[in-house]
Amino acid sequence: MEFLGIEAFLAIVQTGSLTKAAEILHLSQSTVSYRLKVLEKGLGATLIERRKGIQTINLTPFGQSFVALAERWRLLNREVEFLQSRGPQVSLTIGAADSLNVYVLPPLYRAISQQCPFLHLQIRTQHTLESYESIARREVDVAFVKMERVVPNVAAEPFFEDEMVLVRLATEERTPADTLAPPELDCRYQLYFNWGPAYQMWHDRWWEVYSPSYLRIDAAALIFSLMWDTRQWAIVPQSIAASFAKTDKFVVQRLSDPPPPRVCYKLLPKYPDPAKASSLNLLNQLVRLLYNSGSSNAGHLPITKETYQR
Repeated sequence: MEFLGIEAFLAIVQTGSLTKAAEILHLSQSTVSYRLKVLEKGLGATLIERRKGIQTINLTPFGQSFVALAERWRLLNREVEFLQSRGPQVSLTIGAADSLNVYVLPPLYRAISQQCPFLHLQIRTQHTLESYESIARREVDVAFVKMERVVPNVAAEPFFEDEMVLVRLATEERTPADTLAPPELDCRYQLYFNWGPAYQMWHDRWWEVYSPSYLRIDAAALIFSLMWDTRQWAIVPQSIAASFAKTDKFVVQRLSDPPPPRVCYKLLPKYPDPAKASSLNLLNQLVRLLYNSGSSNAGHLPITKETYQR
């Protein structure tokens, strides 16, 4: 459709005059009239009544109905112009478990935002099973999960290992250097979170599997607010413990017989969308840079423009 004609039509509607419309468009009156005629011809309908000797503008019934459509068309054209002005855009949708989004992946998200402003990033918080399904259905481009599963057309690979440590409220007698043996911990006061099959097997060696005495939680962040007694304790990945250690309220301690490290996985479609190749390539470089040291501190390494460009 002729956008110049729509612009002329809306200017006439706004000013109520062909002459004033020409003034605000910085065009001659004959040019505005010509553009309006071309638009009407394209629509196959008259928009404005034309009567000799009458200066005011009256819209035809069709013209009145067309005003709203013309406004929408103008807004759409502005959005297209804005999109063109931004240049080529690359998008990436990431799904991840809540504890990974909060405690492990922020350095990755910051690196993408700082080093790749052209990348449009969308982040979703999902359960592990939901992430596998989203990858299989291609609803997300990459996902980060806490458990490996076998799902058709989904490729899973480890990207991060997280040491498991003990977190308790600080007292004058405790220091972060303390090492405890699991039997020294009273099961009745644990804040229990299931970190996966390997952790569950280790846990069941020391404490009752279905003991009703301890508090079970399903979000790691709850530990902050639910730990009020100095006898309480929780076993968490080092990446989460680092957040606790930022205050003097908690201490982080190691266990003499610790659980297996938590292994986190990166999920990708086995046959990625070729249009996403550049953005996935970029993300893989950043993941290797930030997390492939095998240390629980890897996710907290700083990233600079110089290291990204190497």
